[in-house]
Amino acid sequence: MLSPRLHHFLDERHAPYTTLTHHRTITAQQTADAAHIGNRDFAKTVMLKIDGTLAMMVMPAAYRADLTRLSRALGGREVELAQESEFKDAFADCELGAMPPFGNLYGMPVYVDARLTGEAEIAFNAGSHTDVVRMPYTEFERLAQPELLYMAHVM
Repeated sequence: MLSPRLHHFLDERHAPYTTLTHHRTITAQQTADAAHIGNRDFAKTVMLKIDGTLAMMVMPAAYRADLTRLSRALGGREVELAQESEFKDAFADCELGAMPPFGNLYGMPVYVDARLTGEAEIAFNAGSHTDVVRMPYTEFERLAQPELLYMAHVM
């Protein structure tokens, strides 16, 4: 089931999207496999703290976060992975670790690895470990208004 906040947000803005249901998964790679989506088209959300403030980084599931590169891209700001205990309360309508990549719905900035811009469509967790949303990348960018950066490397 889509997170209620995400569902309302997408429908209110008349965003074109489809949903896929799959067996329960935990990792982005498992989700991409279960939903039969390539790991370069599945966008995972990584939670960060940038100078102590929560932020989202969205990147292809096939990539790993490069915090040094991200820090440089952000002018030397302090960047670290957020612990689940630090962000679990920010996503009350989502299962932990399955939040959709729309930081604007949760009052936090979103950074997107620019490699996703080359994809016609992206897919991402919809608030649960069993549901995925698929939509044109251009629609995601219009709705999330992320800052685009090169900030990941292949696993």
